[in-house]
Amino acid sequence: MKKIIPNHVVIIPDGNRRWARKNGLKSFQGVLSGGNYNHLKSLFDEAKEAGIKYVSLWGFSTENWRRPKIEINSVFSLILSNFERFRADLAKDKTRFRHFGRKDRLPKKLLEAISILEKESKNFKDFNIQLCLDYGGRDEIVRAVNNIIKDKKKKVDEKEFAKYLDNAEVPDVDLIIRTSGEKRTSGLMPFQSVYAELYFCDKYFPDFSAEDMKDAIEEFSRRKRNFGK
Repeated sequence: MKKIIPNHVVIIPDGNRRWARKNGLKSFQGVLSGGNYNHLKSLFDEAKEAGIKYVSLWGFSTENWRRPKIEINSVFSLILSNFERFRADLAKDKTRFRHFGRKDRLPKKLLEAISILEKESKNFKDFNIQLCLDYGGRDEIVRAVNNIIKDKKKKVDEKEFAKYLDNAEVPDVDLIIRTSGEKRTSGLMPFQSVYAELYFCDKYFPDFSAEDMKDAIEEFSRRKRNFGK
């Protein structure tokens, strides 16, 4: 029997700050550990090896602006510090990159880096990485509605509405993985994840390994999905 593999996996990397406190570190150091490039690359490589085509990582939510400035800056600085390495790997591995979320509040340098990555990788199809920055599910829906109004649409069905969402070119979510033991999705892709399977891991994200990723995929393959039938 052929193993069922999720096409689109979303990771909610929770528990970075609690991991830091547990290890006697500053909260921003947990962010740096969880977002370490080698750590993320190992998860992406495991997903690709398993046959997954799309992996989305929630890096910064619309609510995260309330956090201490040092934590916010550490997220953005971490992305920029890994820019050239990530850029080279996208080209080498024929991986497409997309940004989901608002673009009006992110730092200019970060937006420029995102634009370069999206432009240079737009023709790649082997694997797809989506980074959710300044992303919130409700915010995404509100932005979509405002753009529909702007386009003066008088009637919209589900298919048409989906075209206005950030993931218009990306299939709906099959599996949501959340670390740290918290059992909620926190509004991540509410429209796109109505039939997503949920997998909760007790480990804090810095400790979530490629082997844990493999376990989540294996668990997904054992579940039966009826889609309301």
